[in-house]
Amino acid sequence: MNIGQASNASGVSQRMIRHYEKIGVIPAPPRRESGYRDYSDADVSRLRFVAHARDLGFPIEEIRALLGLWADKGRSSADVKALATARAEELGRKAQALEEMRATLLDLAKRCHGDERPECPIIERLAT
Repeated sequence: MNIGQASNASGVSQRMIRHYEKIGVIPAPPRRESGYRDYSDADVSRLRFVAHARDLGFPIEEIRALLGLWADKGRSSADVKALATARAEELGRKAQALEEMRATLLDLAKRCHGDERPECPIIERLAT
């Protein structure tokens, strides 16, 4: 299948497919005589795997590791679990930081009169 068909089948944009090929996350597929890429069902499965991993917040280097584990039928599930647990912990730290930022912004907005006066605790906080 061509890149458009692979994109539709995997849910990964053509631009991202090319990017993943360029950085070596997926191997470049063979080309037809016409020069067009020729993707297999296995390529589409790999693209879906990458897309699902990205949706769960895994960065590219961890996706590379997960792809290696996926391909290794003798893998230990403990290795996969360790990656997932570490990613979940990192996401928890990020979620906590985002919640703190949100609370700060809501507090600043609550203290801002939002009227015609120039005094604004939001601007004051940003300026310090």
